[in-house]
Amino acid sequence: MSEPVFTQVALPYAQDALQPIISSDTVAFHYGKHLQAYINNLNAALPGSGFEGRSLEDIVRNAQGGLFNNAGQVLNHTLYFLQFKAAGAPGAPSGALADAINRDFGSFDAFKAEFEKKGAGLFGSGWVWLSKTPDGRLEISQEPNAGNPVCRGNKPLLTFDVWEHAYYLDYQNRRPAHLSALWEIIDWDVIAARYQE
Repeated sequence: MSEPVFTQVALPYAQDALQPIISSDTVAFHYGKHLQAYINNLNAALPGSGFEGRSLEDIVRNAQGGLFNNAGQVLNHTLYFLQFKAAGAPGAPSGALADAINRDFGSFDAFKAEFEKKGAGLFGSGWVWLSKTPDGRLEISQEPNAGNPVCRGNKPLLTFDVWEHAYYLDYQNRRPAHLSALWEIIDWDVIAARYQE
């Protein structure tokens, strides 16, 4: 049997490092089971699809149906889990990223408020994203299901997962409370590096 094309990304923190914002149990289920299932499904769907050997972002930009759904969820969850740091004092963006946020949203607080509002207001399951447009502006978007801003040519920077499996063990139906708490574990150095790419 051949090796899988796509594999699980290693977490840059311990499974319990995000507590109490995201519990160890949620990481175990969300990262360990949900993400792994998307990876398994994507690898199983690739042979004969015409997308063999293509990058994950290329598949997301061009595939449809089940292949798109699983590739999108692999990409989305990978970006999601790599954007966190151990719980502690919340940080804030600095440098060029902070300047761009202030330019496009007025202030960091105004950006956070709009981001949380769009995350809380997304009907059903999906993601809220901060992305960089081809002309260098920042944009907040609601992406249903497995959607990702790369489908519109944008560079994804930051995302909050609003599928219930991302928060239900810890917050039950209190999606806005979950979204508000996530700022405490965002690694702004990771987001800034994505912005500069």
